[in-house]
Parts: sequence; C-alpha cells; structure tokens
Amino acid sequence: MTSTPPTVAVLGLGAMGLPMAQRLAETLPVRGFDIAEARLDLAEQSGIVRCASGRDAAVSADAVLLAVRDAAQLNDVLFGEQGIAQVLRSGSIVVLTSTVGVDGIADVAARLAESGVELVDAPLSGGPARAGAGDLLIVVGASPAARIKAQPILDRLASTLTVVGDRPGDGQALKTVNQLLCGVHIAAAAEALALADALGLDAERTLDALGAGAAASFMLANRGPRALQAYDEDGAEVLSRLDIFVKDMGIVGKAARAAHLATPVAAAAEQLYLLGEAQGLGAEDDSAVIRVVAPRRRTT
Repeated sequence: MTSTPPTVAVLGLGAMGLPMAQRLAETLPVRGFDIAEARLDLAEQSGIVRCASGRDAAVSADAVLLAVRDAAQLNDVLFGEQGIAQVLRSGSIVVLTSTVGVDGIADVAARLAESGVELVDAPLSGGPARAGAGDLLIVVGASPAARIKAQPILDRLASTLTVVGDRPGDGQALKTVNQLLCGVHIAAAAEALALADALGLDAERTLDALGAGAAASFMLANRGPRALQAYDEDGAEVLSRLDIFVKDMGIVGKAARAAHLATPVAAAAEQLYLLGEAQGLGAEDDSAVIRVVAPRRRTT
C-alpha cells in the first residue's frame, strides 16, 4: 500500500526558500508564500501552489518548512498577529531550516506542542544552487517521531543529513559551531588574499597555490575567486549576503558568552563583518569583507 505524500507549505521564498520549494515540488505537493510578489510568480511557474498568506499555505499542510531571517521573524511567523500556529493541525510538523540560535527554541517547541505540533530543528548549509540540487548539509534536532514525519522532506533536500540529538535546539547548537568556523575562514581568506596583493603577488596564482597545500579550505576555494571579483565595478555575484554573517557571528558570540567561553578569533571576525555592514556592504556577497581589510587592490 502506497502512502500519500505529505503536503508541504514553504514560507519564505527567498534565496534559499525558493530553490528548496522547487526541489520539493518535483515529487511532493507544495504550497508557498512570500511577501514578495516576484518570488510568488517564480514559485507558481515551478508548479508550487501560490497562497495569499502564510496561514493560507499552512492550514492544510502536513509540514511547514520555514526559511526565515532570524528569531524575531520566526516568532512573528508562528505566533504574531497573523501567525500560523493557530491554524496548524494536530500531528503536523514545523521544519525550521534557518540559523536563528539556540535561545528560545525550547520555548517555541513547547508552544507548538500545546497544539500537537512538533518542531524539527533542521538548520542547513549550502547555497541556492545546492538547495535546488538537493545537495544541502542539514543537521537535525527533533524527536524520533518528528524526524520520521520530516524524512521525505529532508531526504529530498540533503545530501548529508546528521542527526545531532532528540531535542529542538540541538541542530541550532551545531550550526552555531559551524558558523563560527565559516565566519572565521571567510575573514581569514580575505586577509590572506589582501596580504598577497599587498606583496605584489598574482591573485589567481596565489589561489591555485594555496588551494593545493595545507592552507586549503572550502571557504578559500569557494569565496576566494569572489573576493577578487568584489573589487570589480559590479562586485561579486551575491550568493551569501555579508549581513547574514553579521547575524550569525552575533549568534556565535552570544552563545559563547552564555557558556563563559572566550572566542577571540570569532570576535575579531565579527568586527570585520560589522565594519563591512557599516560601510554599506551588508547586501553584497560576504566575500566583500576583503574590502574592509583592503579597500582597493594594489595590483591588477
């Protein structure tokens, strides 16, 4: 006997939400909502049912996938004046894919549980292209029962799926550690490439040499070429906004302080992102942090 595939509501059709919704819509019934009409148009063209509000999308869904910006937006979507918690049916799940930090997740899970709804804490890593290809890295904190319900969704989106624990918040905790390393690595790559430029080295040869040795890292290989494009008139293609790392490194710092743990390298990296945001680079690709270190290239 074949089971009926779950109906998924995707709320937030931005850079990550839309490709995830499109990926899911290839095999599952998907309903979508976003405040931007242009994103709804794109979703509709991909076979996603266009909804007039978050509540409209969520009311008949077995699972609601949230792609929100931060904890404040999470709480507003769930419990605000037009929050969806009031219309979610008992037995459904909410899959949180965003990095919002550990604080408040237990309370969110408890409030949803009052209506018989379980929270699947599933922050992800990757980018829009990998989201559309089902090649994301997802870490999960949720009860075994909730994970079973979320499995068709998570399997469709992830190439690497790691169960961290049985509690919502466990996924956020591991993602916080992940973002510490990512934020530091991007900043370190920017400093290294700026130094190479200051020493008169060819940027492309420098990247090739570093990528072949012990100094290689994913972020150097991924952000390095874009860091060099950050000096172009149009800048690098925006695949991950700089102000996202302002948020994420803030989450890292808050978690470290709560644990009474010194993280001086992460704190230094956070200051670079904050400086970049203050200089108007927040909406640019995070590789543009190199322009905080070195406002202009010395060699061409």
